[in-house]
Amino acid sequence: MPIRKPYEDTRLIPYLEKRVLELRSTKNQARIASEAGFTSPNMMSLIKSGSTRLPLDRVPALARALDVDPARLLQLAVEQWAGSGAARAFDAIFETIVTKNEVGWLEEIRDASGNNDPVITTRARSAIRAIFGK
Repeated sequence: MPIRKPYEDTRLIPYLEKRVLELRSTKNQARIASEAGFTSPNMMSLIKSGSTRLPLDRVPALARALDVDPARLLQLAVEQWAGSGAARAFDAIFETIVTKNEVGWLEEIRDASGNNDPVITTRARSAIRAIFGK
């Protein structure tokens, strides 16, 4: 039976794997680790495999290195610290995190609706899901 890694089932893992893969043509994992301030390039491998948690103090630099929204990366990193109660405290204080990209969507919806606070109908939900092939 394979040894389970403590953080392998967290949502951060596939998020990092996907983003590192997307950046593969412009920078490798060692460069990302360096830009994030990790002294060992192996640290990214350990985090991506779920062997270790992403240190919260590395979130801003890693977000810059990955060119991702730091609020979303922080949210996913805090989930790994759930045993400490940090994730529950984070959710209680911030509720729903809205990324910069999501703000763009919200602004467009507000503009398109004339700032009328539209209700999400079955038709609107289907249209949004269709955009993402769902």
